[in-house]
Amino acid sequence: MGKQQKKKGKGVEKTSAKTEKKLTQKMKKKLALTGEDDIEDIVKQIEKEEQKKLQVIEKVIATPPTRRAFCSLTAHPYKDELIMFGGELHNGHETFVYNDLYVYKIATDEWTLIKSPGAPPPRTSHQAVATSANKGELWLFGGEFTTRSESQFYHYKDLWLFELETKKWTKIDAPGAPSSRSGHRMVVVKRQIIVFGGYHDNLQDYKYFNDVHAFNLDSRTWKKLDPTGTPPSPRSGCQMVSTPEGKIVIWGGYSKIKIKKDVDKGTTHTDTFLLQPEKGDETGLKWKWSIVKPGGARYGARSGVSCTFWGKKAYTFGGAADNETEEDLSAVFYNQLHSFDLHQFIWSEIALKGKKEQNKPRRRRRNKDDDCEDEENDEEMQVEEEPLVEEKVVEDGVFTMRVSTVQPTKNEPNTSSSMAVDIVSHPHSRINCSLAIKGHNLFMYGGVFEEGDREHTLGDFYSLDLHKCEEWKTIIPCDLQNEEWIESESDDDEDDDEDENDQDSDSEDEEMENTC
Repeated sequence: MGKQQKKKGKGVEKTSAKTEKKLTQKMKKKLALTGEDDIEDIVKQIEKEEQKKLQVIEKVIATPPTRRAFCSLTAHPYKDELIMFGGELHNGHETFVYNDLYVYKIATDEWTLIKSPGAPPPRTSHQAVATSANKGELWLFGGEFTTRSESQFYHYKDLWLFELETKKWTKIDAPGAPSSRSGHRMVVVKRQIIVFGGYHDNLQDYKYFNDVHAFNLDSRTWKKLDPTGTPPSPRSGCQMVSTPEGKIVIWGGYSKIKIKKDVDKGTTHTDTFLLQPEKGDETGLKWKWSIVKPGGARYGARSGVSCTFWGKKAYTFGGAADNETEEDLSAVFYNQLHSFDLHQFIWSEIALKGKKEQNKPRRRRRNKDDDCEDEENDEEMQVEEEPLVEEKVVEDGVFTMRVSTVQPTKNEPNTSSSMAVDIVSHPHSRINCSLAIKGHNLFMYGGVFEEGDREHTLGDFYSLDLHKCEEWKTIIPCDLQNEEWIESESDDDEDDDEDENDQDSDSEDEEMENTC
């Protein structure tokens, strides 16, 4: 029995290798027809070109970065700055993947482009975290690269260090790294970088992950963790944050599985998990999973949600949900801002207040569950003759309106009540934007919004004071009208061409096999 099983195992490996070889030969034939180089050769060539750069170049740019999604936006650990790296843009005809690094100076509203020797190759759907060690470090792991035609995909498993003081890139070659992937999530806990999940797709097969890996920032070594308890199912694009106590909260995400040939089933996850160190463990390698049942506001299953965290709260924006019917392939996009209390595990939707009118004091009514602080002074709180205001929030997906019904005071005749309407504009609905918090300000850049067959890659930029929560400040406005979009050929023509190419390739393969 043992020998039979061993023989069967070798047979499976042999068949798998043969299939892989056949698919590789097919791909090489297609690449030969299009004149496109192999993607691994392209990545190696890019790394060689980056190594040829001899000096750091910093240039303040007059125009902001190009429109993009899936880039990383990271707060500088001690300067009033944000660091943007990578991302992608699709214009309907081609996809562009970037490896440029920008620094945004908040106080002066300036973008600086930094070109350093030995930078990482272009990538999207990677992860980046910053630490305050050695005057500031930016750590970058994984991601993916695609050719402009999107005929080839490449997933990274490399780890990079960018020294914020010297502007120097270093590729960290440490054994035991996670497998190549994108769509994973990464946070810093004490002196460890924790990586969870993600997926790998080579256009022939795909795999989703739920493994956990830890990179020790002192010893610069990787360790695969094996937490006890029930883990989340494999997924990518989830939300992952660390708490001040060194715990990790994970929720949401997306995955798919094969039902049968050419038929996949996707799942948008809504469950929440807590990953925390085992009591008494001083190695940082013993963790356990537990399931969390959050309370408060519920916003249903949606993918492409962006997340960042600050202190005891996480903040999420946007996302999209597919329509349930088979006939309708569109999705509903959102522009809601939510907060998640990392101690009590309670969700809240944040309704912006709008700026208060000067010289018109209002009675302050505090709610212990409010997400944002009301900074009206005590003198305003003590006004007795102010009309009572009853407010309700009305949303239509683009604007949030606070509709206030003013009630008469005891010194005012009881005439018909007046209406005061404050329209608070939210950024456009989107998925996969970049969020970062510096100080008490939330920043949001870019993302994707789909409209029919058109995909808008956004390049707008906003900030929101989380203490006041009055309104979003527009730094770069949204411009959907002047975006480049190149209409692709009809799907029917493309499908016919692909079928003909596949039939030709299959015929050639059969001919070769018969000849052999």
